[in-house]
Amino acid sequence: MVLPAKQERYTFADVLTWDEGENIEIINGEAFMMATPSRIHQKISMELSRQLANYLEGKSCEVYPVPFGVRLFEQDGDSPENVDTVVEPDISVVCDRSKLDKHGCKGAPDMIIEVLSPSTRRHDRLVKLNLYQRAGVREYWVVDPDNESVQVFTLDDGALKIREDYGCEDVAKVNVLDGCFIELSKVFSE
Repeated sequence: MVLPAKQERYTFADVLTWDEGENIEIINGEAFMMATPSRIHQKISMELSRQLANYLEGKSCEVYPVPFGVRLFEQDGDSPENVDTVVEPDISVVCDRSKLDKHGCKGAPDMIIEVLSPSTRRHDRLVKLNLYQRAGVREYWVVDPDNESVQVFTLDDGALKIREDYGCEDVAKVNVLDGCFIELSKVFSE
């Protein structure tokens, strides 16, 4: 859902003035309000975050569930007025701690997971896939609660390409985290 046109172009400077409870992303200066996720969406997201956090305990990478602002294309020296893309992935894994600041992540996380909902299905599979590819996200998971499946995309020669399709009983390999596997039977336990 697109916000009413208050202005032609939104930036990170606008985001900094919005209430913390607002679920709004900006992509190329256009603001998108995100619907409140369903209970199942939240349960899936929480279980994925739990398994990742357990694996990452004591390691240098960190996992962040939504809300967590990711300024995919921000460069050192950019002012908030120059940053026109801020997304809030369901789950972000960041291994380069220099990308972290008090507002979230500056640059591409190593891994992003999006859990599909009816209102975001097309957006996550097309718009966000292309954004994450351009930004250099190394691994992107698209989790489909309806089909109890996970599509894993990895960055190969600058393109996010499907690497694996997993079903609800599979154990999914996290390619950017050596030795990390996710038990999907626990993710899709309902």
